[in-house]
Amino acid sequence: MQIMPAIKSSTGELHSNASTCPESGNHVAAGTAFRACILAVFCFLSSVGELQAQAIAQPINVVRYHTVKVDGLDIFYREAGPTNAPVILLLHGFPASSFMFRDLIPSLAGKYHVIAPDYPGFGYSSAPTTNEFEYTFDHLASVTEKFTGKLGLTRYAIYMQDFGGPVGFRLASLHPERVSAFIVQNANAYAEGLPDSFWSLAKTFWKDPSPAAFVKLEGAAMSDAALEWNYTNGVADPNRINPDSWVLQRALLERKGNKDVMMALLYDYRKNLDQYPKWQAYFREYQPPMLIVWGKNDAIFPPSGAHPYLRDLPKAELHLLDSGHFALEDKHDLIAALMDEFLTRQLAK
Repeated sequence: MQIMPAIKSSTGELHSNASTCPESGNHVAAGTAFRACILAVFCFLSSVGELQAQAIAQPINVVRYHTVKVDGLDIFYREAGPTNAPVILLLHGFPASSFMFRDLIPSLAGKYHVIAPDYPGFGYSSAPTTNEFEYTFDHLASVTEKFTGKLGLTRYAIYMQDFGGPVGFRLASLHPERVSAFIVQNANAYAEGLPDSFWSLAKTFWKDPSPAAFVKLEGAAMSDAALEWNYTNGVADPNRINPDSWVLQRALLERKGNKDVMMALLYDYRKNLDQYPKWQAYFREYQPPMLIVWGKNDAIFPPSGAHPYLRDLPKAELHLLDSGHFALEDKHDLIAALMDEFLTRQLAK
């Protein structure tokens, strides 16, 4: 008598767990066979359930949100991907935060360990006032370097946008051996990339940081209209741009003293120009792999700042995208694909 049909395993193979009772009516043997069948079914279903639970518990592209102490500050960061995969460090711009990478991170997390911190004063990291913390690019780079140490990051590619450039290039200059590659997205390292058409107010403020110049630059850089313009200017279809970005920035800037924080960094930005020759010498000496993905319609950092990289890094790859300053807002899929293709080739070398 057939007790159960054959059972198909998770591999698709048929395994017969059927037992046939002797026609002699040996009830003991029949009972033993039946219990064996039940046990086999239970084990099979348990293994399937365990595999499903593992798949649910360990999705590789789920973003997790953490905070770590660095110099007494809470540094917030987003993280995704296998911890044993090649690392990509995402460094955000002004006056943004790691929120700008919200679409890019899941696209990369299948193959890479992706980490995106907020600098002090930005996003969800601690935001001490200018009396409590020295807001300079040297200091932001120092905190970011210690952050990478806390996480045990010894080798990483760096994605840099806007303010991310001065932070990332300082990191690379301190530890050239740690940088596997650069992805540069509208981040400047050449004087040609700072046209007077946009930077005249800042340059005036650098020369004469008077109250009048302060007020003009603050309004131009951080008014509600300016925050929205940063994202929509140069974009083919502004209706594709999520307003959450500038609304979040607006809310964070309303924290007590936070606009003064941004103004301190805008004033300190002048010192980055003194670093340009050093960074360019670093490029020529170390020839780090570089992918340049640049929103070509950016009025803040126009393509005049993208092309000079090729003087010092003739093997760098330049892609001018039909987008603006925050090109990830409408081109994150394309940028992710370009990054994956580029980094896969670099890892194969």
